Amino acid sequence: MIRNILLLLLDSVGVGALPDAADYGDAGAATVPHVLEAFPDLKIPNLRRLGLCHLDGLEAFRDETEPEAIYCRLASRSRGKDSIVGHWELMGEITPAPFLTFPEGFPQELLDEFCRRTGAPGVLGNCPESGTAIIARLGAEHQATGKPIVYTSADSVFQIACHEDVVRIPELYRWCEIARDLFDEMGLKLGRVIARPFVGEPGNYTRTANRHDYAATPASRTVLDVLVDAGVPVHSIGKPVDIFAGRGFTSREKTACNAQTLALAAQAAREREGLIFANVLDFDQLWGHRRDVAGYAHGLEEVSDALPAIQEALGEDGLLIVTADHGCDPTYTGTDHTREYIPALIWRKGIHPENKLTRDCFADVGQTILKVLGVEAPKELPGISIM
Repeated sequence: MIRNILLLLLDSVGVGALPDAADYGDAGAATVPHVLEAFPDLKIPNLRRLGLCHLDGLEAFRDETEPEAIYCRLASRSRGKDSIVGHWELMGEITPAPFLTFPEGFPQELLDEFCRRTGAPGVLGNCPESGTAIIARLGAEHQATGKPIVYTSADSVFQIACHEDVVRIPELYRWCEIARDLFDEMGLKLGRVIARPFVGEPGNYTRTANRHDYAATPASRTVLDVLVDAGVPVHSIGKPVDIFAGRGFTSREKTACNAQTLALAAQAAREREGLIFANVLDFDQLWGHRRDVAGYAHGLEEVSDALPAIQEALGEDGLLIVTADHGCDPTYTGTDHTREYIPALIWRKGIHPENKLTRDCFADVGQTILKVLGVEAPKELPGISIM
């Protein structure tokens, strides 16, 4: 009998371009393979033992390590390549059409109504740009005028950056809630509104851990909803609870960095029952979008080093699933996510290792979780259990 499952999602750790990657401008993208090419001596023995380098497409990076887990790679049935699309599909929600993006900025009508409802004295920015770059460029003007910095990216996001001394956190969150309602009322299919608070002075601004995401709501019941309805606890570590607009979770913990997430994951694996859903975010936020190959490589080593403590914490009756949500190849052009396969590495003490090859839906992960925890899957949920 399995007491708990730790779903450890390595945000953006893709393992090779999907067949339709060219449709997204991502032909040839391959996050993990390209990091391993750049750092051939990368020390990730525990990820290797989970079968990472035995996945289809990673044959060139195998060594003598024999897998101790069930392993496979998964293709996506959804359209898009962002966090919401990936997280939702893992839990059984297929996205048939991508969320809207705003490469030319947001409509003036929307911004005018946003200012009217919030009382903001106007906005700065209104363009796609790196968050750290736009804060560095407009932070001083924001402090002088009180106007929030509004920006987007290649993702479907409306981001509001404010200095914590200019717009207090509760007020920033209220503004984000208003923006979320406004997009929904106007029928604009936006993935997320994101609060991006920062501190510091001109030339030395730092984003804080008070980020908060306001996501669209899944259209149908997900695996998380099914678990909660069956009385199974579901615990969020990091941003999963925000990605699902708070639905389908019974508890949550915020995190500030990968190290904290991994430590909390080990603690939860030891203490909690049910599903523990942890997002290891720095791969995407710090290294993927910023095309920091060395940082990405270090992150893989950090996760590999943390795995023994996590596995020990799971004990005899816990199960570990390591996966991802999309790619963000740090060697690729631009700063966008990349359309890639994701890994599914499944381990528990005494498991029989097996290569499950390449499968056609991220939702196989969610079906696996339901099967292992003994909860019947509704017929309408896509995917087939890997185990």
